[in-house]
Amino acid sequence: MAEPVNPLSVAGDADLRRLAEVSVELIARAQDPSGAYPAAVGFAPYGFSWFRDGAFVAEGMSRAGAVESATAFHEWCARVLTREAAAVSSLVSQVAAGSQPSDVDLLPARYTLAGDRHDDDWWNYQVDGYGTWLWALRSHLTRWGLPLAPYASAAEVAVRYLVAVGARPCRDWWEEHRDHTHVSTLASVHGGLRAAAMLGVLPATADMAADRIADLVQREGLHDGALRKWLGSTAADASLVVAGVPFGLVPPGGPVDRATVARVTSELSTPGGGVHRYVSDTFYGGGQWPILAGFLGWHHAVAGPRDQAVALLRWIASTADSSGSLPEQVPPLLAPDVLAEWTERWGPSAQPLLWSHGMYLVLASELGVIP
Repeated sequence: MAEPVNPLSVAGDADLRRLAEVSVELIARAQDPSGAYPAAVGFAPYGFSWFRDGAFVAEGMSRAGAVESATAFHEWCARVLTREAAAVSSLVSQVAAGSQPSDVDLLPARYTLAGDRHDDDWWNYQVDGYGTWLWALRSHLTRWGLPLAPYASAAEVAVRYLVAVGARPCRDWWEEHRDHTHVSTLASVHGGLRAAAMLGVLPATADMAADRIADLVQREGLHDGALRKWLGSTAADASLVVAGVPFGLVPPGGPVDRATVARVTSELSTPGGGVHRYVSDTFYGGGQWPILAGFLGWHHAVAGPRDQAVALLRWIASTADSSGSLPEQVPPLLAPDVLAEWTERWGPSAQPLLWSHGMYLVLASELGVIP
């Protein structure tokens, strides 16, 4: 795991802009000819494409003006979903008949770069990625005035899938806790369904499903005024920040959003610095994640205070190595005693992580560091 360099080495806006340029170049080099973004370079367990990770990478590339790269990723997603249309139709029928689908009947979170399912023991049943893709697709098409037509049928597949299973228990963003209903997952699904409705993709169906999710979270997703890690939990998770920005499950800057961000900041972050996933995290010792600093900074850039967003952008930049490569996570660790176990299993943690670079681009764009 790379040690972060001194934040003072990031001297000014020129350095921040240069890291944005490096991020675009690195992501473009890593992108497969199919359009898929691998989660990481040189880290075998992440040599696949996740809808969630890739959607945020595509958002960063779209904001940075790398239109062809982002479009190629969305085209890859559309091809995957088009191939999955029959499986989704069967699944929808099962759910409508009152059956409980098995995990093998459900869409995986990740695919090979060629767009195929990969049969292994990975913890693969998550639904957040399909909502995130719909959200990112609308963002990209709207930003660049691109037509929906090439993606419309695939977007309908995604909506039908999310309407059928989007509020059911599944693994969370971190591929853990299979038997819970996770609020950050619900936020991702809600954001995707609202985006689909705004695009005109099954709008009535999508909006009604999004309304049901919002009602569920209002009834069962709060603890002391803040969002909870999963329904019934009292814990926090840094991924909950996305419920306000960008997914709009709760109003950005509203009471629930502010309470959630305050709890994440208090329990999981370092002032002006990094953000842990959750307090009991042991993955690679439970370090601080640049992607989560990116999400927290994105919130602050939209809802304030903006100076904290700038500080978080600079912290992310400080984690880059001498080539500008951003890691998955860095010290300090919550569980240092288990770091060796992960290193022996998979080697050093992922670096570069494309999602880290994508989130850097999103926050740099939001702050006007890049046009």
